[in-house]
Formats: sequence, C-alpha cells, structure tokens
Amino acid sequence: MEQDPERACLRSFELHESESSLYVLGTNSDRTLWRLLKIDRSEPSELVIDECSTVYTESEHPDLLKGLDDEHRSTGGVKFVTKFYGIIGFIKFLGPYYMLIITEQKKIGEIFGHPVYQVTRTSMVELANSKTRSTFQNFKDENRYRKILNALDLRKDFFFSYSYHIMRSLQKNLADPQDGWTLYETIFVWNEYLTRRIRNCLRNTLWTVALVHGFFKQDKFSISGKDIMLTLIARRSRHYAGTRYLKRGVNEKGRVANDVETEQIVYEAVPGPTEVSSVVQNRGSIPLFWSQETSKLNLKPDIILHEMQNNYEATELHFENLRARYGNPIIILNLIKTRERRESILRREFDKAIKIINKSLSEENHLRFLHWDLHQNSQGKPTNVLDVLLKVAFRALNLTEFFYCQVAPSSETSAQCPTLLNGLDQYLCDDNNSDDTECTEIAGDVSQEDISGSSDSSGNATTEDKFENSGLPPPKPPKFQKGVLRTNCIDCLDRTNVAQYAHGLAALGHQLHALGFIESPELGLEAPLAHHLMHFYEMMGDTLAVQYSGSAAHNKVFSAKRGHLKLFIQSQEFFRTLQRHYSNTCIDANKQAAINLFLGYFQPQQEKPALWELESSAGKHNNNLFDGHPSTLKRVKSDGTILHESNASISGSGRCHNEPLSASQPDVQNGFQFPTSESDSLHENEISSACGSGVAHLRYTPTASDVLHVPRAKVEYCHDSGDSNFLDLEWLSTSGNSSDERSIATSTPDANLSKIMSLVA
Repeated sequence: MEQDPERACLRSFELHESESSLYVLGTNSDRTLWRLLKIDRSEPSELVIDECSTVYTESEHPDLLKGLDDEHRSTGGVKFVTKFYGIIGFIKFLGPYYMLIITEQKKIGEIFGHPVYQVTRTSMVELANSKTRSTFQNFKDENRYRKILNALDLRKDFFFSYSYHIMRSLQKNLADPQDGWTLYETIFVWNEYLTRRIRNCLRNTLWTVALVHGFFKQDKFSISGKDIMLTLIARRSRHYAGTRYLKRGVNEKGRVANDVETEQIVYEAVPGPTEVSSVVQNRGSIPLFWSQETSKLNLKPDIILHEMQNNYEATELHFENLRARYGNPIIILNLIKTRERRESILRREFDKAIKIINKSLSEENHLRFLHWDLHQNSQGKPTNVLDVLLKVAFRALNLTEFFYCQVAPSSETSAQCPTLLNGLDQYLCDDNNSDDTECTEIAGDVSQEDISGSSDSSGNATTEDKFENSGLPPPKPPKFQKGVLRTNCIDCLDRTNVAQYAHGLAALGHQLHALGFIESPELGLEAPLAHHLMHFYEMMGDTLAVQYSGSAAHNKVFSAKRGHLKLFIQSQEFFRTLQRHYSNTCIDANKQAAINLFLGYFQPQQEKPALWELESSAGKHNNNLFDGHPSTLKRVKSDGTILHESNASISGSGRCHNEPLSASQPDVQNGFQFPTSESDSLHENEISSACGSGVAHLRYTPTASDVLHVPRAKVEYCHDSGDSNFLDLEWLSTSGNSSDERSIATSTPDANLSKIMSLVA
C-alpha cells in the first residue's frame, strides 16, 4: 500500500487465540488496511511480541485468518475471542502477564474533527494458556492482586483520542507539534508504565491508547447568532498520584499531590474551524512536606508539617517544574484560611517559602502570589467572592495572556492518522509547496515579522499576498499564553474550583472577544453563558473531588449563586462531609493500592513482601535502590509476513533478550520501583499501612523529629512584606468592578515568536 504503515491509525481490533499464541488484528477507521501482532503464550511470565511488518488489505483479511487457522490446525486452530478498541497495556503480578484492553468506548466529543472517547468497559486477558497456567504458584496472592487492581475503575473519567494528542494542551500541539511514542512519557498519560514495554519494543504506539485521567466535557452554545464549541478538559498528573489523606503536599522531586491541569478551548462550531483559543490553569497541593492522618473519630484531623529539607529545595523544584511546563510568570493564588489553627500553620509556612525562594531568583522569575482567605470573605454573601476572584483573574490574565491562533481547515482525507495542522506553518508555507519538510523546519525559528506578513529573506511573496491569491483573508497574528495561574486551598477541590471558574469566566470573555463574537472582553456573572460555564466547572469540580476525596465538591458558592436556601446548602455540605469521611477512612487505602499497581509504583515479586504485608517503617526513603534489574521483555522481529514461518523459526529469531527498555527503565528491589528519568518518578511514593485496612498504601509517615518546630533557613524573612506582590489588596477589597479597574489582557503578541515558543515548549 502507498500509505506509510507506521502512520496508519489503528482504531479497531480483533483478538484471536490459539494454544500457543494470541493474535491481535488491527484496522483503521474505514477497515481498508489491517496489521497483525502476535503475542507468545508459551512463556507467559515474559512478554514476547512479534509485530508483522506486512500491511494487509480488506480483501486479504479473510485469507490472513484462514492461514493462521491452518497453521494451528493440529492444536485446535485459531478462535475468535473479542473485538476491542485499543490496548491499555500489560501488567504482571506474581504469575503470567495480563493484557488490559478496552472492550467498549463512548464518544464524548471531538477537537478539530478528532474524536475523543471515554472508556466504558475493559477486560483483562491472561497470556497463559491451560498448560502454562498450571506451572504458576501462589494463585491466592495472584487473585488478590487482580482484585486490588480492579478497585481502580477505568470506566470512570478515563478518556483518549486516536489522532489528537489529548495529553497535551492545544497551544503545545499547535506551536510545538510532536509525534511518536515518547508522548506517552508526559505526566498526564496514566498508562505510561503499562505500555512502556510494548512501546520500547515496537517503537510505535499503533496498538496502544494513551489514557488521560480527569474530566472532559464539550457542548455547543449560541452567541451573537453564531454557534461556539466550548470544551473543558482536566488532566490529572500521574506523578505523586493518589487519594486525599494518603497523598499530601510535595515530594523530593517537586511533584505535588492532586496536580491537575485545566484547559478551556473555544472555537466556532463550523466545519474546519479557522480561529481557536485556549487558556490553561493549574491546581495542586501546597508544595510543602505536610500530611494528615486519617481518623475515624475526627472529621478534621490535625495538619502535620514536617522538616525534610532546608531552604525549601523541593518547593523551589516544584515551581521550576511549573516554569518548565508553562513559562513565566507563575502566579500563586492561595485560598487557605488565615485564622483557623490547622490551616494557618501552612499559610504562614507557604508564605515564608515563597518569599525565601524569591530572594534567590531574578526579578523576572519571581513567583507572583496572593494569599486570600476565601472562607472568611464568603461569610456574609458567598457570591461576593466571585466578584473579587474575577478581579484577580483579570489581573492574572494581563500577565499570562492566553492562546489564540487561526487554523486553516484541512481538506485531506486518508487512511493515515490525521495530524492537527501546525498553527504557524500556514503563515509561512504555500499550500502548493511540495517540500513540506522545509516548511516545518523553519516554523519554529520565525520572527513575528514573518507571521505579520513581511517578505522573507528569500524574496518570496508575503503571507498576505499568498492568502489573497488563494482567496482567503489574511491571517491574524497568533497570541500565546506565557505562564500560569496556580490555585490551591487545602484539598485543592472546593474553594479552588470556585476560583478556577472565575478565571475561566474572565478568560472566556477574552477568548470570545479575540474570536470576534463579542465587542468587549468582559463577560458578566449574570450572562447566560456564565451560567453554562458555571455548570461546566461545577461538574468538573465534582468529578475531581470524587477522584481525590471520595465525594462531590462542596459547592456552597455555586448553590448560593443559584438561589438555593441556606438550610438546603448546609444539609448538602454536611452529607458530603460524611461521605468524604467514610471514603477517606474505609475505601481510600484500597484505591491507593490499585493506583500504585496501575502506575507501577509497586511491582510484586516472588519471595518479597506483598503489598498488603508492608509496614509503614518500610517506606523510608532509600536513594541507594538503583541496582540493575533485567527486563523480562522479549521481542520477536519479523521483516515480513509470518504466515509461512514455523513456530521454531519465529521463536528463534532476533528477540530483545534483556535489552534495556530505555533510559527510564525501572529498577526493582524489595517490591519497589525507582526512577532514573523525568518520565518515571517512582521513588516519590513511600509506603505505610492503611488505617483500618489490611492493604498498604504508599505514603511518607514522619517520625516525631520530622515535625517542624525549628527555624528552617538562614535567609532573613520579612514578616511585614504583605499578602500579595502582583496586585493591590486595597484595590481588591473595593466593591467596584468596572472595566477601568480591571486589567485587560493585551492583544499585541510578543515581537519574538521564537522566544515565545521556547517558553511554551
């Protein structure tokens, strides 16, 4: 076939089995091409994979199956098992490998015509057959591990796309287009560990899907006589992932608990959108070493602050991670209480950490911060806090701006994976240019003058001339978001979600204004679209709260905005508090154990303590556990069809015998896995036994000497330096809310586009 088979997107799969092998047949959306993957069942404790390089046509599909059946006629032939929609990955406990597959999916939206699906049903396929299964022992423990893994319900809030990189923001996909199997190593792909072996072996992702955990909602609304598509995406980080009381604060690598990226995308709902805008914000636990012990008797257990490092190295590393992800500035909106004993401890320490870190940074890299007690300011009329948070959001948008770009509609139709058009290439490359490589190479190194329409150095026509010749209007200059607003409260759920809604509403006004739908960038709280957006953020808040804490969010402000009675709001909040407490004390330990298995934080081994046997003392940090651990992955290479090869020739061909998987290959010792690269931050998870449960979870448990009672740094700390360094608190406290008080994000792009792209890369 003329298409490059490595670029062919497989969307539907068939699983067939014989006594010695599993066969996966994958096809594209219109079933015009087929590919074959063979998984050996004779060595189920090792992963032996053979990808056939031949691409088959639809008419050859029946002959392919017939040939496989004839090859295994002596052992009963080949039988159809199931149809499925992608491989989640492979996992091994104490016995054979298992293949996790998606057997049912539901389309929940699309971005630029690229469908987005939610997982609705999965299946675990054992690689062992009836003969090899009997060679394994410890069936009781094996079944227990399987039961633990099932506590992580993949049918809830896991989504993916075959052709759009849903794990990345729109700005990154357009301004910094990337492709390939390494995209799975981003922090938002939850099955990175489960797919690592097959990806490193095959060097492609044709057979697997990248699962993102969080929230996705999309709907169409009308404004100014036009239909707009509004999409809200929340991506939960797989680093330091877990449940409420079992994952708190920061770890040594600067990863925080409940780290979630929220993206809001807006474009006109017409075929082939020509203009699109997005804005990204972040939430995450307070980046200090702190914890709370679960208690069946105490609904609000004490907050314990720990002494782990001097001068807040982990805190500083966290903000360096954010700067690498989003650029400058990093704006911190801290919503915890100032007069409540438990939270005020963190409030003072967080403020101190920020100011000490800023002393070591250049002025342009300073952390911008605002400490504002949302709870105290909502005691009178809860909805008043939205007015204040809108003012904060407008000022933050003035610093970070947002992403806007024109995207030329694509007329390509092929069996290959559709890739999102580079939002910058069309300003530089003629549609009839046959040298696509040259165009893409210069896209990342172009000045703003090139995009604005000036002639290039080679004497080619200006961009405006090219669009005039093609009958299209000249493009508008793109805008880029630089930096991010990071919001937190204690759990980063309830108060944080209110603030994120306010920021989303302020951004939506700017987005609609940039797209030409409204004349003013302000969108009031009473606008119909504001109520729709509040529903989006309320749903997202409930979803994220269930994932992290076990109950829906406390939506006091949203309920008050809708006019609900105070008694109704109080009863709803009390019920959710009890629901959250039950989940934290009785369910979260099992859920955390499932997350640890799924993400590869814990890998069972023979003759090693089981996950449910581990004691809290075993969770101490040990940075010396980096001894080499041989891989159990093997690969069978094939240069062509395997239909006429014998089993002996296949199994005897070039395998990946204990070859290194990658630089991020995990090391395992005593049941723990530790990273050697950014993509595999596994030593950040420690072990402790769960309160009231026989299942252990990974968490750092401090000793008495770790509790903070002593000065932390020699740097002089100014106690009177205020609660904000990026806006005036007196201005914030005023009731006025007119447009002249708000800082409107500028629409003028930076002059040096290459510098901007280096920030968003």
